[in-house]
Amino acid sequence: MKPDAFEVGGKKNRGLPDRWNAAAIYGRGEERVHGKGDGLMRAEAKSRELQAVAAHPVSELLACPAAANTLLTAAAQTVTFDFGEVIFRQGSACAGLYLVIQGQLQRRTERLDTRVTLGGARPGDLVELAAALGDKQHTYSLVAQGTGSLLLFPQDALQKAFDSYPPLRMQLLEELAREVSRAYHACSITRGLRTRRSRLELN
Repeated sequence: MKPDAFEVGGKKNRGLPDRWNAAAIYGRGEERVHGKGDGLMRAEAKSRELQAVAAHPVSELLACPAAANTLLTAAAQTVTFDFGEVIFRQGSACAGLYLVIQGQLQRRTERLDTRVTLGGARPGDLVELAAALGDKQHTYSLVAQGTGSLLLFPQDALQKAFDSYPPLRMQLLEELAREVSRAYHACSITRGLRTRRSRLELN
């Protein structure tokens, strides 16, 4: 008995979807591979970006000839602090550049009647590059989170060191640019987390 034409057509037609499905599955697999590759490339690019803006050691930032170094060392003043003490306030005149020696501090700023925490400062950090290198007015408040000490390099000593060795100012300006980039990156991560949280709550 000859098979019915409809049945033959059905068998042939049934074979096509299998081949097409295999191709579709292969294509989706390729997309996943490319997707993973793109993700790795993005991660590597982000890692390189973070390395480029990472804080440089103080020894490198303040590297200068012996004359300028002696001038800064002789002018440096030790500032001790206790828990809750305000080292300086936003909007006040900047006395100079601070180097954290011991203890933890917190940066706070007032924006539109809202207090915003900008992050901490720990031993080895240079504090208030923007004010010391800019208009000499503090852009945030610095509050002690415990006992500790800082070194203050007064403005007049800094200016004399810059006059004696101009590249020193450029070294600090480059660190300020990296500091701004790190802050921008941190804000981007925070916004991304808030967006994901909002989407999860909606779902």
